[in-house]
Amino acid sequence: MAKDKSFSEYQSEAHLWITLSTGDYYPDILPLACELYRPVLITFGQLLKSAHSSTDLFLDIAEIKPQWMRIQLCRIFRKYVSPETSVEMLKKKSAAPHICERFGKNFRQITEVQRRFETRPIPDEPLCAILWEYKDRGKKGYDLTERLFTIIREKFPDLRIVGPERAGKDVILGELFSDYPKPNRPVDFVLFHGDVPVAVGLARYDSDRGGAQEDDRTGQYHNCANEVLEYTRKKGLNLKVIFLNDGPGLLLGSMWRDYAYIEDSWPGLVKVVTLRMVKERISLDWLLA
Repeated sequence: MAKDKSFSEYQSEAHLWITLSTGDYYPDILPLACELYRPVLITFGQLLKSAHSSTDLFLDIAEIKPQWMRIQLCRIFRKYVSPETSVEMLKKKSAAPHICERFGKNFRQITEVQRRFETRPIPDEPLCAILWEYKDRGKKGYDLTERLFTIIREKFPDLRIVGPERAGKDVILGELFSDYPKPNRPVDFVLFHGDVPVAVGLARYDSDRGGAQEDDRTGQYHNCANEVLEYTRKKGLNLKVIFLNDGPGLLLGSMWRDYAYIEDSWPGLVKVVTLRMVKERISLDWLLA
């Protein structure tokens, strides 16, 4: 039987094995972006005009419904008032008073914000373009997992795949294994043969990656594989680990080599694949071996 190719052996033709998701052209997006975000800018301007302080402005934003509008307003607030705070932090409605207490002293003065805002047109094309960049954030990752689920169901009719097909709650290993040492460990999918789990996996689409982000990602993967496989060794379980990664970010820096190192660290137990490799590299024999 021919030896299976390792992930590292694909590197010479890596560009042929990644999936490139389509994107939007600039400035083609501007008409749609301006139409979508004009109401957000108008609302921000109205709240800004009546606010007595920047903390008042933020507390008013926290009360806005629906959620989509509130999150867009938080993004504009961050740009104008508090670039050091993250949108993930700002969009938590219940945390608004705490954020004002902790970070409010560094908010830009409301009079300066009002002056700056009034110098910009409505709609503000550059700001609308920035907001547009957030619109489909995460979509490429959702597309990736959805296509994986389709491939697994077509290739392995005897397997069951569980997890969020697009957006949704991760599979928590503490809910899968009652005595798992890190019960809140999330994974993106689990493969079952009958009622027996045979593989757990993470899926990520990297449009761009490098430097500290690259080290962080591969470090997380190494820790996850080590944790899962140490648990299965102690319990005598047959469980493989699959890291589905795709996108042009794989071609940057040492990413491909770093993933290959992770796979080679646990021969036969871990596989790193792109979407195009799944049919070739993931087999029932390997999963059940």
